[in-house]
Amino acid sequence: STSVLPSQKPKSELVRTSLRLLTSSAYRLQSECRKALPAEPSAAPDIQLVTQQVIQCAYDIAKAAKQLVTITTKENNN
Repeated sequence: STSVLPSQKPKSELVRTSLRLLTSSAYRLQSECRKALPAEPSAAPDIQLVTQQVIQCAYDIAKAAKQLVTITTKENNN
């Protein structure tokens, strides 16, 4: 029998955590993209800041996706 170290979360909890990160990052990405395209030209955003936020969101989405792939790959190999 394999013991689970206290620092290790069960797989289902890891999946939930990854899905939460994926979902929240996707909502943030959508929000940042909306800011980049204001309805009124006078409300032009700081494009450099918005771009940094979009890149960060995309990074977080990729990170969460990688976590999910890693978890499911390990699961399938066991």
